[in-house]
Amino acid sequence: MTTKKVERRRNIRYRIRKSVNGTAERPRMSVFRSNKQIYVQIINDLTGKTLVCASSLGMETMPKKEQAAKVGEAIAAKAIAAGIEKVVFDRGGYLYHGRVQELADAARKGGLKF
Repeated sequence: MTTKKVERRRNIRYRIRKSVNGTAERPRMSVFRSNKQIYVQIINDLTGKTLVCASSLGMETMPKKEQAAKVGEAIAAKAIAAGIEKVVFDRGGYLYHGRVQELADAARKGGLKF
């Protein structure tokens, strides 16, 4: 049984994914936000492989926005170490606000371009 809120976000996510695809040159940076954690992956959609990932697991003592900023910094550092500089941002149906925006801004400060 799904709620209207979940169905709405799923429809938005599908609409975004029609135009946002990751390639080898510009992989997709996908964000998933739960009530307690935030997760991010950099994915090559042509091969279906996750290249780099980071999450806020183990950071429960700090506020959620700070967690998102730390995850953004971590994903940027891991991506640059893996040779990835440009990505396509997939907000996953969430509004570009709050934790999603903090993560994106921290990733940009870390050196990712999107």
